[in-house]
Formats: sequence, C-alpha cells, structure tokens
Amino acid sequence: MSRSIVITSGKGGVGKTTVTANLAYRLAVMGERVLAADGDLGLNNLDVAMGVEGKVSYDFFDCMEEKCRPKQAVVQSPWHKNLFVMPACFGKNRPSFADADMQAVINELSRLFDYVLLDCPAGVDAGFRRAVNCCNEALVVITPHISSIRDADKVVNIISETKKCPRIIVNKMRGDLSADGEILKPKEIAELLKTDLAGVIPEDDGIVSGMTLGRGRSGRAFSMLASNVHTGKARLYDCESRYLGFFGSIRRKLKRIL
Repeated sequence: MSRSIVITSGKGGVGKTTVTANLAYRLAVMGERVLAADGDLGLNNLDVAMGVEGKVSYDFFDCMEEKCRPKQAVVQSPWHKNLFVMPACFGKNRPSFADADMQAVINELSRLFDYVLLDCPAGVDAGFRRAVNCCNEALVVITPHISSIRDADKVVNIISETKKCPRIIVNKMRGDLSADGEILKPKEIAELLKTDLAGVIPEDDGIVSGMTLGRGRSGRAFSMLASNVHTGKARLYDCESRYLGFFGSIRRKLKRIL
C-alpha cells in the first residue's frame, strides 16, 4: 500500500529539502519505488537539489491545470532507478488553485509509487496546511536550536489536530556541543515536544558546502532514518559517542578550533 508523507518544519533553514532528497534516495536504495514531490509552490528548489532541473518539461501546476497527466510531469532522478521527482513550478505567473487540485494529483501519483514524499513549505500558512492535508503521515524537521524547537512545537500541535501522529527528525546535530551540554540532546527535544523521534542526522560539512547527498556519518544516519520510516522502528544515529572520553575531548577541542 502506498504511503504519502509530508515533510515539513516550523521555520526555514533547517534542511527540510535536503532531508526529503536523502530520505527519498535511501528508500529507493532499499528497493522501494519513491517519488519526491515539491509542495513548495513559491520557493521551490527540490528539482535543483536532486539534479533534475534541466530535465523538467511539466510541473505540479501543469498537472493541476490538466495540461498533462501527473506521470508526465515526473522526472527520473539520476541518483537511482527507483527514484523520481515531481517539480513544483517551471516558470512564473501561475494562477491560483484549489486544495482539492493538489490532493487529486497526490492521489493519482500514490497509485504509481510505494512512497510519495511531499516537501512542504516552511511556516504554518495556507501552503503548509494544504500539503499536510494531502498526505497520510507527517515528519517534522528541526534543528537543536531554541527557535527551531519553539516553531516545531506549533507545527506538531497543528498536525496533531488533523489526527496524524507526526514524528520528528533532528537535523544538523552537533555531537560535540551536546556532549558539552551546550545544546539539547535529541531525546530531550522529543520529550519537550511530546513527540516520537524518527531519526537524528549529524551536521555534514559536505552538505553545507553544496553537496546534497549525505556521505559517511550523515549517509549512515539517513539510512537509519529510511529504515525507521519503513519499519516503524526508532534506531537513532548516535552523534555524541565519538566526542566522549579522552579522545572525544580532543575531537571536541579540534572541532572548535577548525
């Protein structure tokens, strides 16, 4: 049975699109047929993040205006044969549309894929509510900063009102800072939000410098996240262990210097 999952956040800049792209890729590697759809119809960039911007012929708006069938707007990702992308908007001056129009497109696509991951616009305005209502499940991406946690609390409460049970993904986690007690640990964040953890992703310098796919430690963390989403388990990547003990203290000091 197909699963539609909205990936959202309380504020921008938490890495929501990067998480969407990496989760989609890791699910595809597991053998699932996956569509990453860009639900941010204003500031869209999922197609750029997944390297298909030059292949776009149709987009979400074209589907909603019935200029093409939904499957015609889907672009295969070069990352994996099981991975596909639905771009949000190719061009400007698009007309308004009803929430039911987006829902109809998502419903049609859900028949073609095992997973539909909808990258949601940040905030809690109409675009957020539209994306949440289109999907059966929700993941909320946050960073271990007070402003992000505060905004995520609002988002979690709104999603919970729709009878969904959102899970959180703590992204850009700094194990050195949590080991020093300077930021909250993932489980402490989950307790504050009264929400289950779906995954923890360490900060990745490669992603910060412009690479989308996580490698090394972040790649392993994304694989664990994908497994958790698929199975319902909660195996969490430990960002802190390498910064504990004698050698860990040295790594913490070097991290601050570098």
